[in-house]
Amino acid sequence: MNAAATAPRLAPMRQRVHWNERLGHLGLLGVLLLLGVGLLAPLLLILSKALQVPEGVAVSAFGAFSAYLASPALLTSLWQSIWVALLVTAIVLPLAFTFAYALTRSCMPAKPLLRTVMLLPLLAPSLLSAISLIYWFGNQGLARDFWLGLGFDGIYGAPGIVLAECFAVFPHVLMILVTALSLADARLYEAADALGTGTVRKFLTVTLPGAKYGLISAGLVCFTLVITDFGIPKVVGGNFNVLATDVFKLVIGQHDFQRGAVVALLLLAPAVFTFAIDGWVQRKQTATLTARAVALVPRPSRGFDTAMTLYCLVIVGLVLAMFGMAVFASFATLWPYNLAPSLNHYVSGLVDAELGEALINSLKLAASTAVVGTLVVFVGAYLLEKTRGLDLLRPVVRLMAMLPMAVPGLVLGLGYIFFFNAPGNPLGGLYQTLALMVLCTVVHFYTTGHLTVVTALKALDAEFEAVSASLKVPLYKTFWRVTLPICLPVLLDVSRYFFINAMTTISAVVFLYSPDTKLASVAILNLDEAGETGQAAAMAVLIAATSGVVTLLYLAAGRLVDRRTQVWRAPAR
Repeated sequence: MNAAATAPRLAPMRQRVHWNERLGHLGLLGVLLLLGVGLLAPLLLILSKALQVPEGVAVSAFGAFSAYLASPALLTSLWQSIWVALLVTAIVLPLAFTFAYALTRSCMPAKPLLRTVMLLPLLAPSLLSAISLIYWFGNQGLARDFWLGLGFDGIYGAPGIVLAECFAVFPHVLMILVTALSLADARLYEAADALGTGTVRKFLTVTLPGAKYGLISAGLVCFTLVITDFGIPKVVGGNFNVLATDVFKLVIGQHDFQRGAVVALLLLAPAVFTFAIDGWVQRKQTATLTARAVALVPRPSRGFDTAMTLYCLVIVGLVLAMFGMAVFASFATLWPYNLAPSLNHYVSGLVDAELGEALINSLKLAASTAVVGTLVVFVGAYLLEKTRGLDLLRPVVRLMAMLPMAVPGLVLGLGYIFFFNAPGNPLGGLYQTLALMVLCTVVHFYTTGHLTVVTALKALDAEFEAVSASLKVPLYKTFWRVTLPICLPVLLDVSRYFFINAMTTISAVVFLYSPDTKLASVAILNLDEAGETGQAAAMAVLIAATSGVVTLLYLAAGRLVDRRTQVWRAPAR
């Protein structure tokens, strides 16, 4: 009788929980479907295309694949891609480490300003550094004689690629190393000082071991970014072939999609390899900052601080020289004969060449990617961390969320051609539309946003959901009143990340645009090919300026959000 009396009261609660779980499961399946269509299916199409046997050839699929791999030109491009990436990593890693060491371990003045300047390359396409090098050391460059005096034949080829890549990847490496060096326990240095340990030995036995995982991760990121970059080798590579430019030439120039798929797989292999190593390193990493740790505060040292200040000023000066040259050249009337400032390149590019529409398309792509990407990433991460059920599916979703980090944009874009342009595909109507480029860009940069949101959600105690369930508060109310307000600053950061990368990306969308959906970053490439380097510089500067303005707007929005939703973080009086 008691059971019969209580059954009617329990039924509604079971139904409500069941409804919440079903909704969460549908959302999780939706995220998986999106990643399956936007990532897994294109990659599988690349694999099948690479293993396809040409008509009239009596060999197996693997035989044809092996024959392509044995091509001397392909092996040359592979070797050149690897040694250029290794050389750039060997140059950038110590330079960025020293800069990060100066920011975290010295008392030099104007640290925030110096760090902000070093992040400027993130706001512009990688093509900007290549264009700047042409104006500095090209055939009509201001410092051409100096460059030739160093023994180089010209800026085109391996020297230009290496220099431009160093400029482009430096901020990425610097951010990782600043984070690694910031997590230091002052007690270790106090113990070393008490034992009379010298400065050099303290650096080798305390500093380097504490930052070794950051160094490894930064090196892997640098290597991957260089070997998969397409824009810089396309502009200043000349006759120096690398894998990224080979894919573009085979697909766009020769319409050899099968050989292009083979090269794409080769381009995917180093990225997957470095991704696997980075995952192994992360598992080996142990906590270096415990609950009892003491924050390391650098001590003033006139000689050391002066040396670090001079070094950072030199690096900042080189970055400003590269960035400033692109701005200067974009305003020059007729390079190098009439350097008087004018708006000729901007007018001819935006009005005469009708590239204003390309800039508008880029803004549409960036805004759509920022909104859609942030929404999808947050929903996916929230459902993974805060809901239950579908235990067999969750590891698959986590793996799919991590996979985009290992897929170069050029490979993803080529896969989109094979999949969305395939005959009979019901999604074929998306081909060469802005919606498809939004999907490609969201998937391409999905992993970083996902990891950022997951980190924020893991910081929230599960007791929030438990207390809400005990009080019979619906899950969506807890989400709206607790989870979302706390995570708003992180969501703004993720949205800004999507926006800036969508404005500057080239490799992920270079195969997907049409005349009606041409982007500003792709227009830079086309202008450079047409010999309109001044207009290309103007377009690169416009992209950087737009990204800078949007960044300032995000910072202002972040302060407003902090005042409205993050009051609880302020210390009690």
